[in-house]
Amino acid sequence: MADFGGDIDAFRADAKAWLEVNFPASLKGKSAMAYIEDENPDDSDVKAWTKAMGDKGWGVPTWPKAYGGGGLSQAEARALQQEMNRIGAWNPVGGMGTMMFGPTLLEYGNEEQKQKHIRAIAKQEVRWCQGFSEPGAGSDLASLQMKAEDKGDHYLVNGSKIWTSGGQWADMCFALVRTDNTKKHEGISFLLIDMHDPGVEVRPIRLIAGASPFCETFFTDVKVPKENLVGPLNGGWTIAKRLLQHERSGISGGGGGGNNMFGVGGSPAAAAKTYVGMDEKGRIDDPDLRSRIIGHEMDAKAFQLTAFRMMAESKSNQGPSAATSIMKNAGTKVGQDRAELLLEVMGVQGLGWEGDEFTSNELSTVRGWLGGKATTIFGGSQEIQSNIISKRILGLPDPLGPSSN
Repeated sequence: MADFGGDIDAFRADAKAWLEVNFPASLKGKSAMAYIEDENPDDSDVKAWTKAMGDKGWGVPTWPKAYGGGGLSQAEARALQQEMNRIGAWNPVGGMGTMMFGPTLLEYGNEEQKQKHIRAIAKQEVRWCQGFSEPGAGSDLASLQMKAEDKGDHYLVNGSKIWTSGGQWADMCFALVRTDNTKKHEGISFLLIDMHDPGVEVRPIRLIAGASPFCETFFTDVKVPKENLVGPLNGGWTIAKRLLQHERSGISGGGGGGNNMFGVGGSPAAAAKTYVGMDEKGRIDDPDLRSRIIGHEMDAKAFQLTAFRMMAESKSNQGPSAATSIMKNAGTKVGQDRAELLLEVMGVQGLGWEGDEFTSNELSTVRGWLGGKATTIFGGSQEIQSNIISKRILGLPDPLGPSSN
């Protein structure tokens, strides 16, 4: 890519020309996540598009070129996204590597780790999962017990993790492990574990929405090289807090254009015109429903605009802040409100689980509504975010006393 010296119009023209040559028309309007999360995507056009974006670095457009990113400015990245939106293109590079681990490693990893892992993430060559929560360490994450014992040239890892999203498909896991039993927060380290190593067992968990995106993961005498320690020994808690800020930013929509939490099924307004009908003035033929849909759309738009602003601010040297907790709570509420409205609008057609009497969109909307119930839990529950907001943003005292959380 040429250096456009801040000339956004010139960059936009170049990006437009590149996209027209490289984006397969067959993929227009298809779901990005359907391919990102698929275990064995076999569509040749998807593979070609993924390779093209990976080679260009545009899957992670603002990451440094030195590690396989696009090296674009924020203005250039926005122009690229606008040109992709114009032709119905989507980013095939995604997942936990781009949303959480990559940005964190860029900040805390050493040069060898960044060269090895960031480039592979940028090219969508390696899938990552998160090993944080444990059966006895969820909201109180720092009480985790999975241990990593120093064995000289490697760590020996034993324990288990729960709610490991995408664990059954992942190649690598970024995990928090106990390396000092005498301290709570200061006894945790940040370790990278190969999911294909002997001793790693993954068991998918079936959820009420019918899918199995989360897993139980067991580690039995897993040998992990010393070079897979990120940051200092027993310094993992600081890294984990930073990573969770990136995660909450992504969950709220700040990492993906502000639409992540708004799910499937189309807009409630469009659905209402189909299922409820319109009055003689072309309005939704139910004043109360119309009022609530308008209120929801105002909330969603306000959230999206704030997410865009937060995204721009997070690109400063400070990165994402505790404000991601506000956005996580707000974004998940907007998404859940939307899902509830859609089901209400569809009436009995919003009760389907399977069967020819329901359209595929109706069925996916029901399952999306069920799956969306988890959004206020994963990435840190609503209660956890409220505690962070009260302490770190509002400066209120901790009712439980001093804490490192």
